[in-house]
Amino acid sequence: MTATVSVHIVTYNSSKDIESCLEAVIQQTYPVEQIILVDNDSGDDTLERTEAMRTHSGKEILVIPNRKNVGFAPAHNQAVRLSRADYMLILNPDVILTPTYVEYLVSIMNKDQGIGSATGMLVFQSHPEIIDSTGLVMNRIWRAFDRGAGESASNWKLSGDVFGVSGAAAMYSRTMIEAISVQGQFFDDDFFAYKEDVDVAWRGRLLGFKSYYCAEAVGYHKRGWKKGSRKQQPLFIRRCSFINRYKMMYKNLRPSAWKKQLLPLLAYEIAVHGYMLLREPKVLGAWLDFRKRLPELKEKRKWIQGRRQNNV
Repeated sequence: MTATVSVHIVTYNSSKDIESCLEAVIQQTYPVEQIILVDNDSGDDTLERTEAMRTHSGKEILVIPNRKNVGFAPAHNQAVRLSRADYMLILNPDVILTPTYVEYLVSIMNKDQGIGSATGMLVFQSHPEIIDSTGLVMNRIWRAFDRGAGESASNWKLSGDVFGVSGAAAMYSRTMIEAISVQGQFFDDDFFAYKEDVDVAWRGRLLGFKSYYCAEAVGYHKRGWKKGSRKQQPLFIRRCSFINRYKMMYKNLRPSAWKKQLLPLLAYEIAVHGYMLLREPKVLGAWLDFRKRLPELKEKRKWIQGRRQNNV
């Protein structure tokens, strides 16, 4: 049987990008069985433009209009629950895929069922010679980064295993989704924004799944943020970005791992918390949310640690 694919897009005031994004999905050489768009209460004409695309293309686009902005992770979990497909492509609305993107990733994942997630080469729309992401890497104090970000695309022609994949254009197998979902959640619903893809990548590797980077599959990422614009983001979003790393660490790390990296970890944490106290003290209010969520985090940690197969 031919593996089926669904594409999931979460929108929030995405009218400038959604038509180009959907057009690229419709033009894929590998058939996309289902497109699921979850809108987080956009205030622009995102839904009207999506309806126009559906009418023009004749393609099935299932639209879920949320009455409030529930966040990236919960909205994508809505789409996951509605999908019928063997593979699910999580796609940002500001990404334009080349026509063979899905075809390349499905081919790779079909050959090795141990690959639970895959991504292509993501480059910047405005500078396609520059890498946005070729997957995720994590350093020894558990900070995650987009692999190759800012480097020349010519340096990243070699495909291979990676720690994880960026949620901007990530293909996940249903096998992995079902195996690593905690309390019915693939992405952690508590991660309103930021690092939900890192959390999934980490959990997937702990439970025995691999991630793969395919250099032949290419996507063009607009990126809605710019360096230096952090303080322009709402306080709530900055708090999410800050605290989600600690939530991941609490759920996924064993005590022995903390002890091995204690000195560099302490040095970094003293530096970052010192910076926050001086420059962005309100962000540290995120620790109140961590404390509030601690009972849930304990349950999730217990579930993950009881099933882990690898040390990452």
